[in-house]
Amino acid sequence: MKIGYPCINLSLPCRSSSRFRLATYSEEKIKETIEGNLECLSRILEFNAKHELLFFRISSDLIPFASHPVCTFPWQHVFEKEFRRMGDFIKHHHLRISMHPDQFVLINSLNHNIFERSAKELWYHAEILDLLGADTTAKIQIHVGGVYGDKNGSIRRFVSRYNELPERVRRRLVIENDERLYSVRDCLSIHEKTHIPVVFDAFHFRCNPEGEGIRETFLKLCSTWSDRDGLPIIDYSTQEPMKRMGTHAQSIHLRDFRAFLEETKGFDFDIMCEIKDKEKSALKARRVLKQMKLI
Repeated sequence: MKIGYPCINLSLPCRSSSRFRLATYSEEKIKETIEGNLECLSRILEFNAKHELLFFRISSDLIPFASHPVCTFPWQHVFEKEFRRMGDFIKHHHLRISMHPDQFVLINSLNHNIFERSAKELWYHAEILDLLGADTTAKIQIHVGGVYGDKNGSIRRFVSRYNELPERVRRRLVIENDERLYSVRDCLSIHEKTHIPVVFDAFHFRCNPEGEGIRETFLKLCSTWSDRDGLPIIDYSTQEPMKRMGTHAQSIHLRDFRAFLEETKGFDFDIMCEIKDKEKSALKARRVLKQMKLI
C-alpha cells in the first residue's frame, strides 16, 4: 500500500505548475517555464522518496499550453534527458505516479469539438507518462463527464468515444465516481463495456451513496483492476465542516481515516489523499498506516 497527495508540495518554495498568459506566449517564455516546473517536480519527487510518500499525482500544468495549437515548441525532445532522469528516479525509489486532467476534459460531450480538444489533452498526459518511462500502473484519471439530460445516452457516448481514443491513452485511462452525476454503479456499467478500471473516491461515495457498504463496493471495484493496472487507486478525503457539501477537508480527520482503514481491512490498494494541506496530511496518514501495520 502506497500513500500520496496531488500536484503541490506546501513544504517546498516552488511549484511544478507555473503558467503564464497566452497573450505573452513565446518560445523563450515556455522554455523557461518548463525548466522551472521540471526542476520543482524533481524536488517534489526527492522529498516524497525521503519521506516515503510513494504515490504522487503530477500536475496537468507541467507543460503550459501543451495541447493548444499555439504550442509548437518541441518540449518532448528538448527536455527528453530531464524526463528520463526523473523516470529513472521514480523507478529506483518504487514511486507510483498518476495524472488527473481538469474538468474541461469531457470525452462524452455533445460537442464533438470539445471531445477532440479533450482527446488532445489526454494525448499530452499520456506523453508525459511515456516520457518518464512509466509502466501502465501510472494512470490518467478522469470523471465520466456530463449527463446532458440523458444519462444512458451519455454513457453510450462515453463508451463510443473511449473506443476512438488511441491505445496510448486507453491503456492508462481510469474513471472515478463523482459526487453528483455518476455513481460507482454507473462507473461499473461503463467498465463492463470497456474494461476501464474504476477509481473509488471515498468522499464522493459518501456524497452520492447507493445503499451498499464500502466492503461490498470494494469487492466489485477491485475486480476492475488487472495486474497490468497495478493496485486499485482510492481517493480519500472527508467533508470540511461548515462548508458546502463536497468541500474537501483542510486537514485529515484521523479518526475517520482509521475507521475507513478498518472498514477496508483485507483489501490492498494505493491511497491518494485529496486533502488541502497536501503532504502534511499524507504524512499523518502514513503514520496511521504504520501504527496499524498496513505498511
